[in-house]
Amino acid sequence: MSTVIEIENLTKKYRNIVALDRINLQVKEGEIYGLIGRNGAGKSSLLRILCGQSTQYLGSVKLFGTKIKENSHVRNKIGALIEYPAFYPELTGRQNLEYYRIQKGISQKESVEKVLHDMNIANLADRKFKQYSLGNKQRLGIALALLNNPEILILDEPTNGLDPVGIKEIRKFLLEINRNYNTTIIISSHILSELEHIITKVGFIDQGRMIKELSAEALKSKSKRATILKVTNHEKIFLLLKNKLQDCQVTLLDHDEIEVSGDMIDISEISRMILDANEKILSMRENVASLEDYYFNLIGSAANE
Repeated sequence: MSTVIEIENLTKKYRNIVALDRINLQVKEGEIYGLIGRNGAGKSSLLRILCGQSTQYLGSVKLFGTKIKENSHVRNKIGALIEYPAFYPELTGRQNLEYYRIQKGISQKESVEKVLHDMNIANLADRKFKQYSLGNKQRLGIALALLNNPEILILDEPTNGLDPVGIKEIRKFLLEINRNYNTTIIISSHILSELEHIITKVGFIDQGRMIKELSAEALKSKSKRATILKVTNHEKIFLLLKNKLQDCQVTLLDHDEIEVSGDMIDISEISRMILDANEKILSMRENVASLEDYYFNLIGSAANE
């Protein structure tokens, strides 16, 4: 896969405030890149630079191998929803999109019907915008971002204000866009759980710094399910489980406890092995570390540096 976005040492200041501090970032074609950070972490500043809404910065920003300061036309391959567009409340969804199609100089008239269909709001196309639900307003906003058939779609907090059903539907639409058209998607959020099921890569940003990047597989591994055992003859059982449980990680903890972690934990099988070894389970408890725990620990550690 080719690199479509390449950022090196990107720094952005607003007077004496450092919004972005030497950010480095690469996004491959067809990826869904999640940019995760608290409100005010620098996500929007980064996305505005990519979209051309902010042009004063230090460092290098390349789209498709071209520096955007040297060739601004390369941004024509981007569709973006950074700030909510000013739709006209008395116009229908179709009329609003047609207005922006003309404003953007998009010659293909069929593009309006295409994005209405892609976002599954064709049945609402003749309804006035003021009658749209919040979720449908978000869909229309994304439809507008897709109007120029972009190779890169940039969305800043697109699920803000949506209920769980609306969030799930937006995720579904984004996956379909990515799969059907191989569209590269950059999407920001301050809530990891809203994106963890669709992203292929994630960057954690805090106080203007990129503090961690992970693949989807590496991110999943941060969610840890473990069983903590207290048994008779802990050394014997530790060696037994370590040899027998090839798909799990077995660790001897303080206080003679044994931790068994992994996705393939079978409590009944572990209990049977201990009893067959003529030993007893004195206590057992589960310990689950969520991705949100990992996220909060990560930004907490960064804040203390």
